[in-house]
Amino acid sequence: MYAEVHHVENLSPTLLRVHLTGGTLSEFEPSGATDAYINARFLPADSTLTVPFSSDDIDRAAPEHRPRPRRFTIRRWDAATQTLSIDFVVHGDVGYAGAWAQRAKPGDRLQFSGPGGSYRPSPNVDWHLLAGDESALGAIGASIEALAPGERALAFVVVDSAAGEIELPTAGDVEVRWLHRAGADDPEALLADAVAEASFPAGSFDVFVHGEAAEVRAVRRHLVAERGVDPSTASISPYWRRTFTDEDWRRVKRQWMSEQLLDA
Repeated sequence: MYAEVHHVENLSPTLLRVHLTGGTLSEFEPSGATDAYINARFLPADSTLTVPFSSDDIDRAAPEHRPRPRRFTIRRWDAATQTLSIDFVVHGDVGYAGAWAQRAKPGDRLQFSGPGGSYRPSPNVDWHLLAGDESALGAIGASIEALAPGERALAFVVVDSAAGEIELPTAGDVEVRWLHRAGADDPEALLADAVAEASFPAGSFDVFVHGEAAEVRAVRRHLVAERGVDPSTASISPYWRRTFTDEDWRRVKRQWMSEQLLDA
């Protein structure tokens, strides 16, 4: 499946929203999950391949020209206009996905498969706990937006500074606590410390925690050991790991996840 860039929004200094239309989006079937994601295939800037490409095309291409797979959360699917919106965290020319998003212009194509996804705020709890960084904002935003009037949520989101705070529309009763790395004594402990120090609303809650690996792991350790959260019922997973490239992180992620299970 593929689609074309319709337009790009600058949401913050490090966050872009790319709106995709056309292509084969008429075949797109949403999953219903608020953490729904696509498996995108980003071509190196000098690749000899063009979208759409087949598996045979990939096999025939030189390794340096082959697409790099990356998973991205769907921020919104508009069935009426058949528009797929994806948020990208950008850091200059580092990596493939962010660099692609920064130079994306109307008519550019992106090939992908999916969607996958498994989380949606449960209607059977009293409130919802969401936590993460910019990489999780797409799923956190989609989850908050899916809440009905009166549904409660408490969200913790780490961003660089106040300039990284974005609008998160919702009909629900939602409190978003923005955490700023700028000026923090220990930016890597911001998320876990904020969750640990928070007074939670009364009643049952579900859990969605995604983002940087060490930060997610610290939050998970607290929730399981101190708050009695059953990890088998929670959506807790790292999207990336500090100081690691995407390829390096993919190579060790399974081991990291196995070791995380032993924490609590």
